[in-house]
Amino acid sequence: MVKVGVIGAGGYTGLELIKMLINHPEFELSYLATTAGDSMIEQLHPSFAGVVSMSVEKADANSVIKHCELVFLALPHQASMGFAKEILDKGVKVVDLSADYRLELDTYEKTYCKHEDKAHLDDAVYALIEYYREDLKKTKLAAGPGCYPTATLLGILPFIPYIDTSAPLFVDAKSGVSGAGKKLSETAHFVTINDNIFAYNPLKHRHAPEIAEKIEKIHHVKMNVNFVPHLIPATRGELISIYATLKEDIDPLEILKKHYAHDKFIRIRENPVDIKSTAGTHFCDIYAAKNGNGLFVNSAIDNLLRGASSQALAAANLMCGFDEGMGIPTIAYMP
Repeated sequence: MVKVGVIGAGGYTGLELIKMLINHPEFELSYLATTAGDSMIEQLHPSFAGVVSMSVEKADANSVIKHCELVFLALPHQASMGFAKEILDKGVKVVDLSADYRLELDTYEKTYCKHEDKAHLDDAVYALIEYYREDLKKTKLAAGPGCYPTATLLGILPFIPYIDTSAPLFVDAKSGVSGAGKKLSETAHFVTINDNIFAYNPLKHRHAPEIAEKIEKIHHVKMNVNFVPHLIPATRGELISIYATLKEDIDPLEILKKHYAHDKFIRIRENPVDIKSTAGTHFCDIYAAKNGNGLFVNSAIDNLLRGASSQALAAANLMCGFDEGMGIPTIAYMP
């Protein structure tokens, strides 16, 4: 058994990680921590009462080194790199769910803040599983993609060779409120979001540079990404609609089926997708259609799982030599 820990156990992504890890056949959950500590996991998450009882410590790098062979960092950006740089030097593998290692240095510092661990940044592997599977098997540091970039990139990357990359790429994204985390805010307040939907940070959201950077790294083309996220009155789920201009005639569904023929967690749909069918799972559902030279790509994921925690677990599986699907949820929360 590989001993693993979760720092950031009190948040939604930490909760999802723990739910998967307590039943994982090869990982032993041996350490839980938050920045505050001094609690029990069943106090932080009452749903664990009668299921699992573990103490939650105040996060400490020395404790991680003592108890873990691999640790998940379910922390905000900037907080993760402070822990990671100490842990990595002691031989502990890290799966980071924050933005701290997922971007090139220039992109990160323009979008977030000054980077405090440049020494490990080049060692990080972007954990978009279908595109970096082999690299993840060899790394000690996996950088989880953002939830919006995950759903967007999985949808658009197969089509980059067939679209006019000089034309703007438009991404209309909608996410459940859990994507905002547990911290209270006016926009996530029930009175604000109930029976409502609205855009936030249109064309300025920090996930746009991530999408553009990964398109360039994978396909070696620069694209103008116009990204507009919306908050919807749902707990979980993410729906992406992408609009691009084709430069040649293609069958969009055939492109998708061929591209993802060997990827068991990508489901190509014959009709537009919905968030309910992926809620509670690691699946990404994708649909595409065209009208003349206009391309429409539609993808859906669970923002907390495929957009964060289950993608992190799949990366950890690969890093430890296991099948990527080990312990990964596949049954949707239906109805």
